[in-house]
Amino acid sequence: MARYINAVCRLCRREGEKLFLKGPRCLTPKCALARRSYAPGQHGQMRTKISNYGLQLREKQKVKRTYGVLERQFRKYFKLASHSKGVTGKILLQFLERRLDNVIFRLGVGVSRAQSRQVVRHNFVFVNSHRVNIPSYLISTGDIIQIKAKEKAEKKLRDNLELSKERSVPSWLEFDAAGLKAKVVRLPEKEDIQQPIEEQLIVELYSK
Repeated sequence: MARYINAVCRLCRREGEKLFLKGPRCLTPKCALARRSYAPGQHGQMRTKISNYGLQLREKQKVKRTYGVLERQFRKYFKLASHSKGVTGKILLQFLERRLDNVIFRLGVGVSRAQSRQVVRHNFVFVNSHRVNIPSYLISTGDIIQIKAKEKAEKKLRDNLELSKERSVPSWLEFDAAGLKAKVVRLPEKEDIQQPIEEQLIVELYSK
């Protein structure tokens, strides 16, 4: 499973906004973007005029990095979205939101998507009573998601819930925190995504 293994704080600095790749740390003064609000590298503080292509590229990179998806998989999601009925940009965001690692993050069981991916890979997650350890697994309406872990691991996950209590669970998910059990009420909409995303720029980029 390919993944980004370098420093993640530089990604937030490059995109010029918080992508919350380190969970609660991003809300503290230790956040790299709070200390150095310019792009990384020796030319990071230079003022440059960005082209239309540059705007499209930056939006695509921002969304990719937010969800922890590499280029090949992101392009696959776009291809699936473009061949589906409906608005391509909206369906693309739905695919990303429906990823199992993102759902675990939205529930607050993981403080970041990277940690949520770990929760899935460690065999703690069951979908409709079947163990699922694939972070990219796409959930559907009506799915029942349950987290089962041994005592020590479960304590850590409940601590994560406490750390994530400032983040509300989106309305497309019903969550029983006591039982670590959730139900997918409906598919996510763009309004459910708290971070501002201009998906049309991504559609324009890939449509060239």
